Amino acid sequence: MELTQLPEECISHIISFTTPRDACRLSLVCTLFGSASDSDVVWEKFLPSDYRDFISQSVVFPSTTLNSMPKKLLYFHLCDNPIIVADNKMSFSIERESGKKCFMVGARGLSITWSKSDTPQYWKWISLPESRFPEVAKLSYVWWLHIIAKVETRILSPQTTYVACLVFKLAESTCSFEDRPVQLRVDFEGREDGEGLSVVLDSRGNIDDVMPQDREDGWKEVEMGEFFNEDGEDGSVLCSLKERYWHRGGISQAHKVGHLMIPLAQVYARTGFHSLTQVCAQSRFQNHMGSKTNGRLPTQDFISAPLA
Repeated sequence: MELTQLPEECISHIISFTTPRDACRLSLVCTLFGSASDSDVVWEKFLPSDYRDFISQSVVFPSTTLNSMPKKLLYFHLCDNPIIVADNKMSFSIERESGKKCFMVGARGLSITWSKSDTPQYWKWISLPESRFPEVAKLSYVWWLHIIAKVETRILSPQTTYVACLVFKLAESTCSFEDRPVQLRVDFEGREDGEGLSVVLDSRGNIDDVMPQDREDGWKEVEMGEFFNEDGEDGSVLCSLKERYWHRGGISQAHKVGHLMIPLAQVYARTGFHSLTQVCAQSRFQNHMGSKTNGRLPTQDFISAPLA
């Protein structure tokens, strides 16, 4: 019996045990495979099991609209359009290759030393049109920097390696980051191992192997570290930036988490200091033709969107 003689529902069930990339490729084989590969049976399996919990918190995209989408369309919508959750303190998205959950922690969800409401002379809370979050923290001056993003492991995808990145921007007038390193760490709460990474955020003064990289959106990012979320048991991951020198001039937007996009995340992280930590699934790739991809989603090209 040939595979094409099987009922479409049976073919969809088989394809659901593959990967999103495989499903996109199989959709090109024939009309039957195309219909089977695009079915909700397949793409529901690729979505995180608790995705409804997150889209129910969506404000920009009403949950009724998201729930009514075909599951394939919803899958790629969540890849490209992070949903703001947790009272505007975090964003949720999924990693395109695997469907793993990715998170960004906004500035209001961070623990930032000297940022209390009774000390406005150190940090100011402002809005920026380019930020997905309602508020960002603008640095005036501080005696030292200490920023922590805390991410509960239970909300992350199990059996997944996550990488944490710091995404940031320095004001043009900033000079104190040229030769004074900050310490970046990623640790499970209660288990602090090693010394972390010592990085100069202003790459003009950086002579080490770990250097911030320029992004297409004008920000910079540097990898903070990675961790393996084994079973998603109760616990927390702490992504931190610490520095002991006086600073002036910066904006801190978020500490972001993904399959490691913390930023942390990606948690992917971004004074003029725009801090962003995100955790995201660690998987950058090209389409099956070997060319770099863009933000569109033709069926034949399983694309990789930017992690941030």
